[in-house]
Amino acid sequence: MISANLSAIFYLISGVLFILALRGLSSPETSRQGNFFGIMGMLIAITVTFLSIGNFSTGFIYVLIFLLIGGLIGALIAYKIPMTAMPELVAGFHSLVGLAAVFVAISAFLNPEAFNLGSNGNIKLGSLIEMSIGAAVGAITFSGSIIAFLKLQGIMSGSPITFKGQHLLNALILISIVVVICLLCLNQSSNLFWILLIVSFLIGFLLIIPIGGADMPVVISMLNSYSGWAAAGIGFTLENSALIITGALVGSSGAILSYIMCKGMNRSFFNVILGGFGATEQSSSSKNSEQRPVKSGNADDAAFLMKNASSVIIVPGYGMAVAQAQHALREMVDTLKKNDIKVSYAIHPVAGRMPGHMNVLLAEANVPYDEVFELEEINNDFANADVAFVIGANDVTNPVAKTDPQSPIYGMPILDVEKCKSVLFVKRSLSPGYAGIDNDLFYKENTLMLFADAKKMTEEITKNL
Repeated sequence: MISANLSAIFYLISGVLFILALRGLSSPETSRQGNFFGIMGMLIAITVTFLSIGNFSTGFIYVLIFLLIGGLIGALIAYKIPMTAMPELVAGFHSLVGLAAVFVAISAFLNPEAFNLGSNGNIKLGSLIEMSIGAAVGAITFSGSIIAFLKLQGIMSGSPITFKGQHLLNALILISIVVVICLLCLNQSSNLFWILLIVSFLIGFLLIIPIGGADMPVVISMLNSYSGWAAAGIGFTLENSALIITGALVGSSGAILSYIMCKGMNRSFFNVILGGFGATEQSSSSKNSEQRPVKSGNADDAAFLMKNASSVIIVPGYGMAVAQAQHALREMVDTLKKNDIKVSYAIHPVAGRMPGHMNVLLAEANVPYDEVFELEEINNDFANADVAFVIGANDVTNPVAKTDPQSPIYGMPILDVEKCKSVLFVKRSLSPGYAGIDNDLFYKENTLMLFADAKKMTEEITKNL
């Protein structure tokens, strides 16, 4: 066993490592280092927590066994999961964080003596408030993350699920949560505690079902924030500084990321966190894509256009991730560079359904960081580029975001690929993107559709080059 003062010092060190981890993860160039700092911080925090236990009883052995089982399962899932399923994995892990906060709160409420919080029916007021808030936020995170997972996995429709009086119901439930917490603090009734959990689980479902696929990346970062605040709340209950520091870091960084993404998508931050208030129904474009003419080509046509270009902008998207085409794309770009053609990559903030998804894939293929540009940095360059090579991106290039007020993506900043002299669009079919709407870019005069698997098409273009 180590002293409380020594534990506090090690928890502080782990907190500093978590801060360095967040700093490192802000750039693909330093992301590996950031991951390392995060692993070391968590390892120190877990070790110190175990060493702080005074009596290594049978219960400790059970905890150690389940820790090893859970760690093994997590490692296997993370090792086998494809990059395309990373958003679903993150949503699933968020749900487990929320559920863990709920379980800890239940344990603390049913056996407060074990946590030095008082006795049954006489729990310290401050601890009860912290416990109640942590449990409520944890329950909301769990149920909300389950809905996000089902939508991302395709088990549940990505379209908004709305009904009359939905926002009023959400408001009443949120108010009732506050009322129940106040009543719980007055009489500490176990019935009120269970009601609080049930109502919190319910509002988690109701907050996420009206949010459509176009806004799902924001939901992922928002739930990330919720999971952090749930952990911080339970950290106060347990008087564990590591949980408080970690939870506060995750909660605040997730909230900042959600705000940045809402700004980048022209979405109201408060509307999204309050359950998609004012969200429009997602529907296919009013124009029938089967009746609209498109120009299609092959790898030889694409190679000819790029070979005679002076500048090419690559726009990667979810389709590239599905086909695992990033390495083939890198080979194609290397070939273009040998012909003295300027090549750069344009990344939309929400390309790939999750922040940084495309950056990670390109980094995996050893694409130089100085060739990768965010939307704000490169959008003006499309008008002067000869060719835009869109590989699997859809909603983030859709011009209706600027022209159709009824569209669910209206107002979202998009990559202005239509301004290029020629647009090569690699896609399997004319099916709509994740937002569920037709892409007007398919039918532009300067667009040549390349209907094929992204990896195979890219390899064929490289051969023709």
